[in-house]
Amino acid sequence: MKFQDEFRDRELVRNMAGNIRRMAERLPAPVNFMEVCGTHTMSIYQYGIRSLLPENVRLVSGPGCPVCVTPIGYLDKALLCAADPRNIVATFGDMLRVPGSRSSLMEQRARGADIRIVYSSLDAVALAKSNPERRVIFLGVGFETTAPTIAASILEAARLGLTNYCVLAAHKTMPVPMEILTSDPELNLRGYLCPAHVSTVIGGNAYKPLAEKYRIPCVVTGFEPADVMQGIEMLLAQVLAGESRVEIQYSRAVSWEGNPKAQRILELVFEPCDAVWRGLGKIPGSGLAIRPELAAFDAEAVLKIEAVEELENPACRCGEVLKGKLSPFDCPLFDTVCTPEAPVGACMVSSEGTCAAAYKYGR
Repeated sequence: MKFQDEFRDRELVRNMAGNIRRMAERLPAPVNFMEVCGTHTMSIYQYGIRSLLPENVRLVSGPGCPVCVTPIGYLDKALLCAADPRNIVATFGDMLRVPGSRSSLMEQRARGADIRIVYSSLDAVALAKSNPERRVIFLGVGFETTAPTIAASILEAARLGLTNYCVLAAHKTMPVPMEILTSDPELNLRGYLCPAHVSTVIGGNAYKPLAEKYRIPCVVTGFEPADVMQGIEMLLAQVLAGESRVEIQYSRAVSWEGNPKAQRILELVFEPCDAVWRGLGKIPGSGLAIRPELAAFDAEAVLKIEAVEELENPACRCGEVLKGKLSPFDCPLFDTVCTPEAPVGACMVSSEGTCAAAYKYGR
């Protein structure tokens, strides 16, 4: 198949669903498969994939949305940067409405803070070049998919000799958190639909240690209905055969080696660090920090931003939703107090958030 419509063919997907039901009849016990990609989550809700599966094959949404797993403390630091009139805060649009402890970037922009939406990190570099009297702070949030582009912006700012551009970095990496989730007995995971966008950068080989150490099947899957259904078929085939290996369903975009150029750029600019994930806590080696030799472009080092006390709504269940332990429908705030128009948690804000997907397609 070559074209998008072919991967959305209803008859093809129905046939796959029938095959999955037949395979599921041979399972000795129910299985839980987790997707750890926000785009997968949105696609699964949008196309009603869960409704096509038998009761003993369950899909669980994991921490695949980078905005959602960013802790409130990071937003509070961004708001501190925005409060200084000498600064311009540049961000992708999905961060604008994420609640901090006491406010959001959108609220502060309405009150006069200079917060600008950009579509590329290089747009933020151009902003710094055209405003030499102001400091431009780019909010660097994302997984390995977007981290190389933000690394490239730092290299470009260094090449241009800009002293007024820096990044407030909160990048996170897969598959380290997948190990934490795999070892959680409450989840009892039997397989992963691995993140496709991330995998274009890190490659399928990155999941081999996970599959070998924990004996859990992993399939790198595309986003269309036929992609997801075939990924589930491949996971079921491994479970039934007693196998645990990595397979690439999304071979039209993902290779075993990934993108070597993007990997080199990441290594030039970032080094591994411990990172705090909303819902999962601090995970050693799961973050990317700007290297000391590039500290002039590290907002935390330049501005000496101190940690602030985080205040989170105790009724918000984003943490449990991100771990796959709760459905959005189990949260008492979902579709009542918390809606896309008035979000309480990040999972309702981001276009890749589980709660946003459930609100838009699952109700």
